[in-house]
Amino acid sequence: MNADIRPGAPTRLQQLKVRRSSFARRALCAAACVWWAAGAAPVAGATPASAAHVASGAVQAANGLAMSAAASAASAARTASAPASAPLPASPATAPSGNAASVGAPASTPAPASAPAVLKLPEHAALTHAQDVEETHAALRMRAVFAREVTRRLRVPLADQRAYGARLQAALDDHNLGALAGEFVVLVDRNANVQALFIYFRASPGEPWLMIGASPVATGRPGEFDHFLTPLGVFEHTPANMDFRAEGTMNQNGIRGYGRRDMRIYDLGWVDGERGWGKGGVSQMRFQMHATDPDRLEPLLGIRHSKGCVRIPASLNVFLDHHGIIDAEYEALAASGKSLWVLHSDRVVTPWAGRFIVVVDSERKTRPAWSPAPGSKARAKVPVGGDQAD
Repeated sequence: MNADIRPGAPTRLQQLKVRRSSFARRALCAAACVWWAAGAAPVAGATPASAAHVASGAVQAANGLAMSAAASAASAARTASAPASAPLPASPATAPSGNAASVGAPASTPAPASAPAVLKLPEHAALTHAQDVEETHAALRMRAVFAREVTRRLRVPLADQRAYGARLQAALDDHNLGALAGEFVVLVDRNANVQALFIYFRASPGEPWLMIGASPVATGRPGEFDHFLTPLGVFEHTPANMDFRAEGTMNQNGIRGYGRRDMRIYDLGWVDGERGWGKGGVSQMRFQMHATDPDRLEPLLGIRHSKGCVRIPASLNVFLDHHGIIDAEYEALAASGKSLWVLHSDRVVTPWAGRFIVVVDSERKTRPAWSPAPGSKARAKVPVGGDQAD
């Protein structure tokens, strides 16, 4: 991707160039997917989330990194007024797939119920009309990159692209982020008849959001114990909830729950989730976006099939990761001189890296032709217990 190429001024891409220290490509192999006990730190007035889904993602490896100090350094380097990160944990090692209880100690416990965190509007320089046109044109080149690199794509009609852009704007307005612009945003429609992820961009506030690309996903399927509805809202992707990577190992059901080795798990932290079983209600769940088993579960993308997380295609996982589509805060930390093992050294980061994942429900009553459901052959590949993967 080429950045803004205005003569005589440093480009945003140049500003985002960061000093990357050499670091080990893998942390200790001691990490494991942690499943919490059902009674741990329940939400006030609700029963606790069950042990099978409130997973932190990985055991924190004791690698001696002073992440809280790094977070302080990163705040000075940020060009956007993003919220200050909480003290950061040591970087987790890669996590095995599976849902059996881990012999390792748990990572952070879920926090007690509290008011949702206040999201802060990132600041970007105001653009002239000419700069706006040039920036938009440059950012939209990512459409061709998406089409080339992402194998599971949806052909969304222009009218629906605009409708989802309006839904995105409404969700941002609800969180005092209505003036957000100048960075990519990920939008997910959890509606049972859609199950899709979209990437949007606009250069300046007040302009319509423009779609970069769309892919099928799988969100939370209610109706079975320990299955949550994927939570609605705007979620910030921040190193305060450090991402990690999959080991690609099989669980007891023969499923690679986080996908093949090295797939990135986007960790959005503890959130209030609506229970999809029993009498409903709210409990805390660990909300993540991640790849899934490429052979048995990825073909099922397009229907609700997870336990609350957002499952995405492997090729989309690589695209988001390699181009830093929602890595603005990770890159700010790296720009401060901090080496983050979860960031690959060969990544090519977009100058319009964002930080927000927005989940909506379009409440569609019928399935649109552009978002087909998986067929019977794909469903036949799922082994018993195959939906117990995240």
